[in-house]
Amino acid sequence: MRKTISVFLLLAALTGCKTGMYWEKVPMDGHRTGVTAPSATNIPEAIGTVDSATGAYTSPNGTVFTEGATPKVASLLLDAQGAMAEVKEVIAYSTRSMTAAPPESELSNFVVDFLRSEAGTLFKRNIDVAIINFGGIRVDMPEGDVILDDIRSMFPFNNKICYVELPGAELLRLMDDVAEFGPQCLSGVKLVISDKKVESLEVGGKSVDPKKKYGVATVDFLLDGGDNISVARGATKLITSDVVIGQAIEKYVRRLGAEGKAIEYQTDGRVVIK
Repeated sequence: MRKTISVFLLLAALTGCKTGMYWEKVPMDGHRTGVTAPSATNIPEAIGTVDSATGAYTSPNGTVFTEGATPKVASLLLDAQGAMAEVKEVIAYSTRSMTAAPPESELSNFVVDFLRSEAGTLFKRNIDVAIINFGGIRVDMPEGDVILDDIRSMFPFNNKICYVELPGAELLRLMDDVAEFGPQCLSGVKLVISDKKVESLEVGGKSVDPKKKYGVATVDFLLDGGDNISVARGATKLITSDVVIGQAIEKYVRRLGAEGKAIEYQTDGRVVIK
């Protein structure tokens, strides 16, 4: 069972909110109803049923709800399942649940290492460092079957992959911002932070040369101030692609599934906070 669900727009619809979309991550353990995340074929067993005559909702654990918001929410969820059939497709398998949490985690390392590799292929340039924000990874990777909805919910924003060439002095400045405002997902570095300052930084196992040019992969949201990060400040070259990172990862995850390879990753101590 997936441990969390993303409540997106549905909350706005139920409350009459007109201020735009927002996202909330809500822990779900099914203790009240027994509801689990449905596949395309087990909707009544996972969500339950609503009696069309009385409006009563019978949950998977047999509890019957006749009053309050529960039957209305259940009816909305059940009505939406037909339109959601496409995203219930199983596209891969994960050996364990993975979350994205600072200073580093299995899921964030999986994503940012993919970004670094994909940018190298996309731009045909050496990529020394990759950086993406933790906030760009919206839900966890589930254990077991991974459906299309998991990946699309994980990356709901149209953030495009970019290449930035930075002098070493500007790369040091960027890591100072990371240290001050909070760790982000990093690849290609060994960063030690103490008291919100960079204690040490290595790229490719070596100290950063202030005069050397470094290839950095990121997304356009972080080019100029997103999450207090300005990757493009002081850049000597900038290339923005039309490739959306979520769509690129979706293709990669599909390929892993087609090749019979499970999704699994690890932490390696690349970011340390003292």
